[in-house]
Amino acid sequence: MSIIPRVRHGAVIAAGVTVLFWASAFVSIRSAGSAYSPGALALGRLATAALLLGAFALVRRVGFPARAAWPGILTSGLLWFGGYMVFLNWGERLVDAGTAALIVNVGPILIALLSALLLGEATTRQLWIGIAVSFAGTAVVGLSMSGGGGSSLLGVLLCLLAAITYAIGVVAQKPALRHGSALQITFWSALVAAVALLPFAGVLVGEVADAPLPATLNMIYLGVGPTAIAFTTWAYALARTTAGKLGATTYVVPALVVLMSWLFLSEVPGWLTLAGGALCLAGVAVSRRSGSARRSA
Repeated sequence: MSIIPRVRHGAVIAAGVTVLFWASAFVSIRSAGSAYSPGALALGRLATAALLLGAFALVRRVGFPARAAWPGILTSGLLWFGGYMVFLNWGERLVDAGTAALIVNVGPILIALLSALLLGEATTRQLWIGIAVSFAGTAVVGLSMSGGGGSSLLGVLLCLLAAITYAIGVVAQKPALRHGSALQITFWSALVAAVALLPFAGVLVGEVADAPLPATLNMIYLGVGPTAIAFTTWAYALARTTAGKLGATTYVVPALVVLMSWLFLSEVPGWLTLAGGALCLAGVAVSRRSGSARRSA
């Protein structure tokens, strides 16, 4: 009887760690992205994560994944760990922050749809209402942050690709976690992505030589916190809840980004931005409520 609440409590804490690090990533990407190109930044971030996770896997004696886990590892590694980061880094150079936040946050909606269709996960009315409220909040935050005239069609398409690859990667990772631990699945996914991005190695080496120290430190931080730690805690939580419900919790990120920008960048948010952040939080609260479940046919 006491094990169930403890497991749920652990998943909630893990999800909280993830969204906190992912929110901080937007602040760090702003610094690192000024000195590193999209592919090089993604490779540097993933190489850092793979080295750190590999060291932990060695200490914990985490072995080679089971064969059944590899379809999920390869899909999530190539599309989510690798593709998503390149598309997002590139897209944020071509659209303003508000537009990027709005488009990328289509991801949780796609996760809920794909997990219901492909994984047969149950959905609830509360989940869909919560997603709708949070997405409305993201739209408000996006509109309040939009610079106007700073977006291109290519940038919009890249951000949309980031949302799609993110959603497919999450749904693919869920079955893999039945055959391996969070650390094991995250390490091998990061390694697959880093290997896939090796064509950017020459560019990365050249940019490291010219980049200012703060940009390089931010790239390393992106590998340690928002990738190595956050993707592992995400996998831990994903193994213990549905993909749709966990995906909805990422709507906390826009609210945290607003708060962090206020605290660390002295970017004072307007009342519309604050209202949008409040809607994001309210939607997550609604989506986490239990309710009657409906399964996809």
